[in-house]
Amino acid sequence: MSSSEDLARNVEIWTKANAEYTAARARQDWAQEEITWGLWSVPESELGVLGDVAGLDVCELGCGTGYISAWLARRGARPVGVDPTASQLDTARSLQPEFGLEFPLLESAAESVPLDDGSFDLVVSEYGASIWADPDRWVSEASRLLRPSGRLVFLCNSPLVILCSPDDGPAGERLLRPQFGMKRFEWPEGGVEFHLAHGEWIRLLRAHGFDVEALDEIQAPPDAQDHPVYDFVTADWGRRWPAEEIWSARKRE
Repeated sequence: MSSSEDLARNVEIWTKANAEYTAARARQDWAQEEITWGLWSVPESELGVLGDVAGLDVCELGCGTGYISAWLARRGARPVGVDPTASQLDTARSLQPEFGLEFPLLESAAESVPLDDGSFDLVVSEYGASIWADPDRWVSEASRLLRPSGRLVFLCNSPLVILCSPDDGPAGERLLRPQFGMKRFEWPEGGVEFHLAHGEWIRLLRAHGFDVEALDEIQAPPDAQDHPVYDFVTADWGRRWPAEEIWSARKRE
């Protein structure tokens, strides 16, 4: 399947998701005061991934309903949200006046963003471009968009949870897929996702001018509950093994 066909399939899925549940959850997400990460809502205050964002130009690739950008704007950043799904952006726009936040929202695929080179200090993605776009292309775009010494921070699934995931149902305790050659995953009831092993992420990031600064493997907190929507992994699994990870990389000068 071509990249344009993958994109069209994913946009269709997220248009449906916006109608079914993401739009309904968006107001709650925008209202949240603290920045949190992933399925288990681990606080940024514990992880310390982003640091002080005040005064930074930020591009969020795959912003969905825009709650990450909203959290950053509330902390003094100047975000631009980029997403290929029009209905998700419409949801974000509808919430801006309600929360007194205004920032640009751009309908575009993360693999080819119509913004100038070197426009941003930080590129961020939480389950956006980080899993829904071809990594060879979106990482290249992130590098192009960043100024020298700019940072790329993204959250994605761990290789382990993907290797332990059946085509349907939550991850188990056995390896079900080969690690070598992993990249494009076409789920029977879902879209097209992209997942890499750690060595491939390092190779790719370095090839596009980044130095890896940190890899945070997220553990579900003791009181975490199974996610009400995303049931591909249980909280119990996430307490024992990392289902999610956050990469932090800096563009070389």
